[in-house]
Amino acid sequence: MPTNDPITDEPLPARWHSESGLPAPRRLVVADDRIRAATAYRLACEGTALLWRGDYQGARRLLRALERRVDRTAPGPAAAPAETFRLQRRFRAHRARVLGRLTVLLEPDHGLGLRRAPDVRAACTAAYGPPEGPRLIPLRELLGILGAHQWRERGVEVPALGARVHPHYGVFAPVRGEYVDLVARAPLPPVRTAFDLGTGTGVLAAVLARRGIGRVVGTDISDRALACARDTAHRLGLADRITVTGPALYPPGRAGLVVCNPPWLPGRPVSTLEQGVYDPSGRMLSAFLAGLPEHLEPAGEGWLILSDLAEHLGLRSRADLLTAIEAAGLRITGRIDTRPRHPRAADPQDPLHAARAAEVTSLWRLVPR
Repeated sequence: MPTNDPITDEPLPARWHSESGLPAPRRLVVADDRIRAATAYRLACEGTALLWRGDYQGARRLLRALERRVDRTAPGPAAAPAETFRLQRRFRAHRARVLGRLTVLLEPDHGLGLRRAPDVRAACTAAYGPPEGPRLIPLRELLGILGAHQWRERGVEVPALGARVHPHYGVFAPVRGEYVDLVARAPLPPVRTAFDLGTGTGVLAAVLARRGIGRVVGTDISDRALACARDTAHRLGLADRITVTGPALYPPGRAGLVVCNPPWLPGRPVSTLEQGVYDPSGRMLSAFLAGLPEHLEPAGEGWLILSDLAEHLGLRSRADLLTAIEAAGLRITGRIDTRPRHPRAADPQDPLHAARAAEVTSLWRLVPR
């Protein structure tokens, strides 16, 4: 890039929006293709946001340059896995803040008025809803929206269904198929009604319906997830058997089977997608266990699908889980295990590789004592 860095302060040109909860920038400067990556990185680290007014492809190149610079500051492994995890989470939050300071302005119709920019209106409307005026957003968020829109149109193949699921923006996609396979092959009790708590895309509700359960109720706290699960049921021809409701974890009534695949790592999520992975103090897990006895029909059972990654990271012990199950008045009647197949489990460069390589995902079969 050229060495001259014309920088002009600018008031916020529109309301700020960040899906990950990044605060509105206190200082904003206009930037274009003439700015050097080193200057942009310094400004971003100082807390100054850059409003991009140059070429769209130039913005993407600058973002990649910022990524390379911030990634050089990543911490290495600590002495204990739990400390490595905390350092990595802290670094990823810092990385998100720095990279989130390269911003673009969406026009009132969700268009992007940059040279060589794609038409982003359909993707932004799918993510944000109908246009409500201009908005200032991180470029990374826009790129995530575009990628999610492609995923939604193309879909994710789910072998257990023999079909594709089309995840909406902000809804955790079923890319880790091991938990779906567990639900598809676990011995199914003779039940007529099942609850799928935290249904997300509705993939597990669809698997249960395909296995012959006549009525499945999926719940979620996210409006996007509720819309996505309804869409999944409709696309698969299961809308007459799957009902979706929220935001309560448990729907009214009882079921012969209650399935829950809660977030498996204790921690604060920093985006809607991370809500499928991180849960402060394991609140969803605790609520599932505590409410299970009063929501099961006689002879019914609960299925808890949970990764043990938190145990390998030293964030939760197996004894903690077993104690919580017992304290809820439940006992274990069986367990099915599987190994994760996602790429990070086989990446030796991942600082958490040892824990990920040892990870096991289990389906715990629970009944009241």
